[in-house]
Amino acid sequence: MDLIPQLRASLLAISLPAPSTAFLTTLVASRSPPPPLPSLIATAKARLLACDLAAPAALLDAAMLPALPAAAMAADASSARLSRDVHIHATAKARLLACDLAAPAALLDAAMLPALPAAAMAADASSARLSRDVHVQVLDVENLSVSRWDQIEELEAVARGERTRGRQVVRVAAGADDDAAVAPDNDGPRSRRDAVAAVAGPSATHRLVLQDCRGNRVYAVELRRIDRIGIGKTNIGEKMLLRAGTVVARGTVLLTPETCLPLGGRIEAWHEAWAESRLQRLKDVVGGRHTR
Repeated sequence: MDLIPQLRASLLAISLPAPSTAFLTTLVASRSPPPPLPSLIATAKARLLACDLAAPAALLDAAMLPALPAAAMAADASSARLSRDVHIHATAKARLLACDLAAPAALLDAAMLPALPAAAMAADASSARLSRDVHVQVLDVENLSVSRWDQIEELEAVARGERTRGRQVVRVAAGADDDAAVAPDNDGPRSRRDAVAAVAGPSATHRLVLQDCRGNRVYAVELRRIDRIGIGKTNIGEKMLLRAGTVVARGTVLLTPETCLPLGGRIEAWHEAWAESRLQRLKDVVGGRHTR
């Protein structure tokens, strides 16, 4: 029985980007005999969600495939199979979510990976709807409900190891949980905990920069709150599925829970660079406005 068509159909059925035949062949042939289909699906999913949609890279590294743990090898056959399935599932999911959508030759099937339509993305197009599902990856996320000055003050306080409780400055030990409970009053500056609450709140609005498989970038804004979107929730490099029917107005994608499906994933290098440069980028934007 040929596992590759079954594996491809299963991945497409859960809305993942179409994998390349070369990737699936390598995955199936990585063990002899091949792992069960559920294990292969999990491994492929993780790898696709971790790839970069726009940057070519060779991601089919056999060293990234986990070996069977010694404990499972020493157990009976059923226990070993269960442990192997869990490990392969996790590996597949991570590899799919960490891949680059713009590098279909390495991992994805370019013929089955549609890009955002140019006509709909044009700034002079008053309104259009996507005619088919499109996979994208996140390049930036911003909370429009919190002023940039507040965000700068929060990040600078965190850099000093401080957090505020009302008018009182509280020193925070290195590595303290950012989501620890803080009870500020209404007279003092916002703490970072307040910002997290604003991000997760039902009235928050976020703007994202999305990129498709061809490297095209587009702004996207929450038309209605999507709980899985937010600073601290959304990773840079994370994959999303824009469903057919998604509205694009004046070159901006309007996100709703019905049309936007966050798939997860993260590209570590992108996310770390974004987090490290966030404070400076906010200062540049605020400073640029005041110098004009």
